[in-house]
Amino acid sequence: MSKTQEDNRIVISKIFDSKVFNDKVMEKMLPKDIFKSFKHTLQTGQPLSLEIANVISDVMKEWALANGVSHFTHWFQPMNGITAEKHTSFIVPDKQHGVIMEFSGKELIKGESDASSFPNGGLRTTFEARGYTAWDCTSYAFIKDNILCIPTMFYSYDGEALDKKIPLIRSIESIDKQAKRILQLFGHKDIQKVISTVGAEQEYFLIDKDLFLLRPDLIHCGRTLFGAKALKGQDMEDHYYGAIKPKVLSFMSELEEELLKLGVLAKMQHNEVAPSQHEFAPLYSSVNIATDHNQLTMEMMKDIADKHGLACLLHEKPFAGINGSGKHNNWSLETDKGQNLLDPGDTPHENAQFLLFLMAVVKAVDSYQDLLRASVSTATNDLRLGGNEAPPAIISIFLGNELTNILEALENNTLYDSGDNTKAMTIGVSTLPYFPKDVTDRNRTSPFVFTNNKFEYRMVGSSLSLAHPNWVINTIVADALESFADTLDQGNNFTEDLQKLIKDTITTHKRIIFNGNNYSKEWEEEAQKRGLDILKNTPDALETLILPKNIDLLVKHNVLSKRESVSRYEVLLKNYCKIIHLEAITLVEMIKKNILPDTLNYQKFLADSIIQKKQLIDIDSSVETQLLQKLSNLAKNLYNDLNTLETSLIQAKTNKVYQSQSFYYRDNILTLMEQLRTSIDQIETWIPKEQWSLPTYEDLLYSVI
Repeated sequence: MSKTQEDNRIVISKIFDSKVFNDKVMEKMLPKDIFKSFKHTLQTGQPLSLEIANVISDVMKEWALANGVSHFTHWFQPMNGITAEKHTSFIVPDKQHGVIMEFSGKELIKGESDASSFPNGGLRTTFEARGYTAWDCTSYAFIKDNILCIPTMFYSYDGEALDKKIPLIRSIESIDKQAKRILQLFGHKDIQKVISTVGAEQEYFLIDKDLFLLRPDLIHCGRTLFGAKALKGQDMEDHYYGAIKPKVLSFMSELEEELLKLGVLAKMQHNEVAPSQHEFAPLYSSVNIATDHNQLTMEMMKDIADKHGLACLLHEKPFAGINGSGKHNNWSLETDKGQNLLDPGDTPHENAQFLLFLMAVVKAVDSYQDLLRASVSTATNDLRLGGNEAPPAIISIFLGNELTNILEALENNTLYDSGDNTKAMTIGVSTLPYFPKDVTDRNRTSPFVFTNNKFEYRMVGSSLSLAHPNWVINTIVADALESFADTLDQGNNFTEDLQKLIKDTITTHKRIIFNGNNYSKEWEEEAQKRGLDILKNTPDALETLILPKNIDLLVKHNVLSKRESVSRYEVLLKNYCKIIHLEAITLVEMIKKNILPDTLNYQKFLADSIIQKKQLIDIDSSVETQLLQKLSNLAKNLYNDLNTLETSLIQAKTNKVYQSQSFYYRDNILTLMEQLRTSIDQIETWIPKEQWSLPTYEDLLYSVI
């Protein structure tokens, strides 16, 4: 190892987790009996006693003070999809007119916030303001911006979930319980915990900050509401995995260093397909930790970009005509012994166990495809899904030909040729062939893809919290595992019962498996024949959240009560309407302040040119005349559509029922906005750059060097 490599290793080992109050710190600073009791509490899920909390809080305070921290916050994730924090000082006055530093176990465990000021879907009224934050001790406290951040859950005075973390943690408990039942049937009596794990590939854009500030649509909406295509987009296919520009590399290096301090390990960073688009991929961790880490990653990206004179865009579709951004959610199950339950394994017995967990996912996704689709439905993600750049809006599973053939052989009791094994497919200890890894190519057009030892859910939007899609995956798979365990518990011959269960599951749910091109029109027609859900937009998808079967599922597994489910439906619908309304009024403002003035000024220039030429003999002004007529027609259409949009926005607000309002925004407002965009983009192509007051796509996508 070279001296440079050794130095780098030392630096990384020193900074990694340096801002995290982790097990290593606690084991070093806490009394042995307290640390042991705390770990036992985490393993058993028992409530943390105030006595233990008092000791931990005192040690946590001393650790924070030693790191130059004087304030703490209960860091939580309300239903608006971002994080919230209220800073409180450790400083309290003493009786000698001085100050001391205090932080009690009660302050660690519980805080209070204004619950009516966050989205709650009717769970709280304006005069019912009290809400509480409770320490999530399964996620480590950390230091961010010189503040001690304590990950917490946010709930109402009546104990109802007001955040994204509570249902996620409830789903974690549910899948742990049901997965252990299956493992015990396979003889694994020593497994204490099954953990759902996630690795989230985060896509994003980086553009020049000064240009960003000149575009009100980017500032307020996160995306461009208009813009003619740049001369060069992603056509030359030269950006993906290309050499990283110095300014971007500097940003990436600082991002990686700051995330290392928070315990977030970057697996890779690279250029994505579209110009100015990039990706960050961390190592896998438990879904709760991964969700916290992803929220921190998105926040860090924006803050660090600003320091480098850049703006980080996490919107799913900041620019039309080029790829949008997703957050590929790589989900799997792992035991406390380190076994990945979606790894095919090296023995037939493990292979049979793998097949049962695999079929649980297949059954889950088919049975609750609507719930899964709704978990990623937003106005911003609608702009990305369904295009030939991202998964379509139809849920299906890609397993690859090899695994699909194995399942078909099992279903039909036919021969399967795996090279050296042509026996009839059964779940017997010696007759099921080993399923090798990497036997098929990946399918980037599929929304739910099996990739060796995990499922990649590709529909999650780049700006979304990981919580909702993962509590849905956890819950629906837990439900499938529960039905499997119930069936096998009641049987008399485990091998025969297992064979029949897998065969019946394949027969019932194979319609969800599709290994072809999800972008093709033929697939949509085929999906309709199969009876799959086709939910192309958010209003349609969100309606499924309040279907009795979906509410009953979440109630059954104690993930959400009926009131909590309905509240989330209301919050998401309201958010959909708010986003489109904000985009529409921003577009109106930019047309009035920028587009029409620029257009009229250039028309005046053309008119003056025509007049000047007419004053001279034999000077042809036909080009100016035709261009002036073209721009006049476009400006007239723009002005008329603008008036229609403003009238329609007033009409939209008259309907107080968010379900009906969402349909109006989808069918009317978005259509009008698209008409306006078409006119603006045509106008932009005819007006000289020096007379166009806004940065163009050319400027925005190619300004970072």
